[in-house]
Amino acid sequence: MAYLTTPIYYVNDRPHIGHVYTTLVADVAARADRLLSGTPGATFLLTGTDEHADKVVTSAAAHGMTAIQWADRNAAEFERAFKAMNLAYDDFIRTTQPRHTSRVTAYITALMKAGSIYKGTYEGWYDANQEEYLTETAAKDANYLSPVNGQPLIRRSETCYFFRLSAYQDRLKQHFDDHPHFIRPEARRNEVLGRLREGLQDVPISRPVTDDPATQFGIRVPGDDAHRIYVWIDALFNYLSVVDTDERRKFWPPRVHFLAKDILWFHAVVWPALLLALQESAPEWSWVKLPGSVYSHAYWVREGRKMSKSLGNFVTIEVLQAYADKYSRDAVRWYLLTQGPLGTTDADFSHAKFVEVYNADLANGLGNCASRVGNMIDKYFGGELPDPRGQADHAGHDWRALQKDLAAQASSALREDDLSGYASAAVALIRAVDGYINQTAPFKLAKRLDTDPGVRDELGLILYHCAEAVRAAAVLMSAIIPEKTGALLGSWGAGGGAGLTLEQLCAWGGPASLRPGQRVGKGEILFMRADPAEAPPA
Repeated sequence: MAYLTTPIYYVNDRPHIGHVYTTLVADVAARADRLLSGTPGATFLLTGTDEHADKVVTSAAAHGMTAIQWADRNAAEFERAFKAMNLAYDDFIRTTQPRHTSRVTAYITALMKAGSIYKGTYEGWYDANQEEYLTETAAKDANYLSPVNGQPLIRRSETCYFFRLSAYQDRLKQHFDDHPHFIRPEARRNEVLGRLREGLQDVPISRPVTDDPATQFGIRVPGDDAHRIYVWIDALFNYLSVVDTDERRKFWPPRVHFLAKDILWFHAVVWPALLLALQESAPEWSWVKLPGSVYSHAYWVREGRKMSKSLGNFVTIEVLQAYADKYSRDAVRWYLLTQGPLGTTDADFSHAKFVEVYNADLANGLGNCASRVGNMIDKYFGGELPDPRGQADHAGHDWRALQKDLAAQASSALREDDLSGYASAAVALIRAVDGYINQTAPFKLAKRLDTDPGVRDELGLILYHCAEAVRAAAVLMSAIIPEKTGALLGSWGAGGGAGLTLEQLCAWGGPASLRPGQRVGKGEILFMRADPAEAPPA
């Protein structure tokens, strides 16, 4: 079983490239997990929206709406955006739904009974933009300005409930030592360890309810309606509330939480501590183990500049849709996935780079390769796949070994959530086909068909190897570009393989391999070559 999650996204505004990117990473990882296991229903992907925030209330009021009306509108915007980019998920949670709020109340009740939550007074520096308190050290390091939007931090004092985070300092450190891949990439792990060395303080997990309407939107602290549960604590529990049912507990714990770097601390430190506390609160919660890992990626910039509202340069859903309309949404998925900030360095959404990658990997890569091979089989063999006579090795290319090695490389990369490495394995297979075609020159060989009968067997051998390798490459790419690869595999009669693992699907001569004599259609051109001189789509 594999359980993967995205963060749940604030509904104070509409979605943009950052939300799409994180969800795409999780979508590709989930599709790839299904390929790896070959077991239907063994992977569960969760996304959704985080709605109990003060900013939701204030944004709603500014637009003449109630908080729930605003949340309804923007939650629908997220679902539409994800559908537009063909992002598939198994559930979409909204934190205003009763199935979530009731479970959060149960978790907080258990923690209160166990003494992990207590009432006290908090004074500190508050970041209104993030709805988050900063430690004195963090506030000082940021010159008492929000690290996110640069606005001044607010000094606040209020009565609230606290979670005994300090009690888990040693336990967390030990867990990080015992599980070095719990926080990834490595640089992010080092950031967390550095901050952990400063010592953990107990954290407020509630906010007082006042006459201000913004403070009245949220889940009440059990037994104390004068306090509501802090939005970040409420939100973190979504990962548990969704699968805390008789049918879904089998998916716990999550294999990986995917998220952006700005929310790493909550997920890497506060969240596992809450789970440890819940696990220890009563025997009924003993099954609540810690997640496998927290994967924190960097940000997107645009044409070399940081995105901001003041610059008006966000890559909006409309921008992504324009690219999808012109180049296909699979092309957008490929660019975001292969060029995105999966590591610790921010990535640039550049039109010139988009066209370069699109042409190299898709138009001149998979698309051109599939078209050349399909057209040759149609022209020289009437659209029927020739027989390689069991011969996998030709002209220095051992296709059985190459497909096996690249499928193993892709599988290994996927197990480490190295999605760039996974994509590279597929691209390597296509490039091997291109090199093989250039070396063996089947077009030239075909000119001798009428004068040299022996040429037909060699030509058939070459084209079978090319078609079979393109098929395997399409299988590898299918988690990233499912529509175009699905169309190709379908036109070649290679759409089966249910219940097979990735390595079985890609094996030369394996159960999913192309069979001599089957129809291989020419098919439509998958990706038209783009003109680098053309302006970005509007």
